[in-house]
Amino acid sequence: MKHIPIFLCLFACAPMAKTPENVTIDLGQIETTANGKCFAKDTAPAVIETVTLQEMVTPEQRDESGVVTVPAAFRTMVRQQIVRERSEIRFETICPQNYSQDLVSTLQRALKARGFYTGPISGILDETTGTAIQRFQRQDGRDTPLLAIETARKLGVVAFDLNELINE
Repeated sequence: MKHIPIFLCLFACAPMAKTPENVTIDLGQIETTANGKCFAKDTAPAVIETVTLQEMVTPEQRDESGVVTVPAAFRTMVRQQIVRERSEIRFETICPQNYSQDLVSTLQRALKARGFYTGPISGILDETTGTAIQRFQRQDGRDTPLLAIETARKLGVVAFDLNELINE
């Protein structure tokens, strides 16, 4: 376990915010920076490709007229190779204290409109909502129920920061 001196945390870390009562899923370890932004981590799994090959063991045999008397014999070979290594992804996320019932209801409606959420619009960040978030985010390579800011903006759930838009 790595120990961080207390004086560093006074300047670089913000206190952990309380999770609202309408959040029933585990938000895991969310880091809050001194400027109030929150970050989460996700592990992108390795991608393994399975290749199946047919290798000829013995060739076919033909008689003098060209008719196959013994068909060729093949064996099946299966090989796996890693296409992408497992990696850890750090991304900006919604801070726990910001999951109001209105925000979660808007998120549920946005996911429902895109066919990812089938539950009721309850304003509760529950297992069903978390699964819908995870399914939607898989399109961008993020396999987590923690809502990335990028995903929230894509869904139209959170506003863009004007300063970020100007700097792009």
